[in-house]
Amino acid sequence: MKKKKILTLFFIAQIIIVNILSLFPDFVEKYYSNGLYPYIAATSRAIFGIFGFSIGDIIYGIVIIMIIRWLWRKRKTWRKQWKVNLLTVGSGLSIFYFLFYFLWAVNYHRVPLNEKMGIDKKYTPEELISFTKKLIDKTNALQLQIMHNDSLKVVTPYSVEEIYTLSPNGYKELSKQFSYFNFKRESLKSSLISTPLSYMGFGGYLNPFTNEAQVNYNLPLYNLPTTSCHEMSHQLGYASESEANFIGFMTSIKNKDIYFQYSGYSFALKYCLRSIKKIDEDKMESLLPLINKGVLLNFEESDHFREQYQSFIETFFKYFYDNYLKLNHQKDGLETYSKFVGLLVNYYSDKDL
Repeated sequence: MKKKKILTLFFIAQIIIVNILSLFPDFVEKYYSNGLYPYIAATSRAIFGIFGFSIGDIIYGIVIIMIIRWLWRKRKTWRKQWKVNLLTVGSGLSIFYFLFYFLWAVNYHRVPLNEKMGIDKKYTPEELISFTKKLIDKTNALQLQIMHNDSLKVVTPYSVEEIYTLSPNGYKELSKQFSYFNFKRESLKSSLISTPLSYMGFGGYLNPFTNEAQVNYNLPLYNLPTTSCHEMSHQLGYASESEANFIGFMTSIKNKDIYFQYSGYSFALKYCLRSIKKIDEDKMESLLPLINKGVLLNFEESDHFREQYQSFIETFFKYFYDNYLKLNHQKDGLETYSKFVGLLVNYYSDKDL
């Protein structure tokens, strides 16, 4: 009982400590994200990366079964033993919270990537439209180069495992320019719960307890390279979804493989079109005729995938994840994913795509 009380009090203390840390991003960047965390991540990937399947998914399954079993056993004790049961819950949450933040989640409070790279995030509608037209030209050129017919969708010739093998190459190229994107000991795997992830509306996730990058292998193959690179960025400690999207894009287009480049450019193009639609739907519609039919067919492939798995489950989990992101200082919630458009527009405003 005494241990449970101490752990429950420690849970409250941890919440206070994490919120204080959020006020000192430079401290977090220096001593955690670039200090302690790389050793934690490298060790986790060295241990769990040797397995060809997801250890993290199995751990989650075991924990969920244990929680359900405990709730069932205690179902008749809540009136008489509510204090003991609440302390048990509090101590369990304390352990979970400690491992979650110690092993990875303190990265939510590091220095924002746009400050680190000196990138502004604000842009005008005109700048967005101009950049989107550049993306259209680049995506069209790659689609035509691959298929030799502008009306055919790109069909990626690689297996899922081959995509995982090729994914680190983009990080190797990008790290020549920015050393902090250097990636070692990859642990990129297909999630054992890919079908549930599809219904939840997620392309993958990082398991913070094992540092395995979990990818939803049900995704259309042309999407998979950028999704894999996105999840790998979380392994480097970039917790923000907008930053992960930006890094996923950069490492995809830096990859010498043309299918990775197409995945990256088409990914960014779709996000930019969505952003224009929010500002001026007619303007977005006017841009569609500029896009090769083959590219639009790939977009339709993604839309069909989402429609295939659309259900109330996605609504529930996206509501949960939206609030989870907001609790972790990503104030825009799920809209954070789209915020990487500002990074794109400003970073590439004076650079060739």
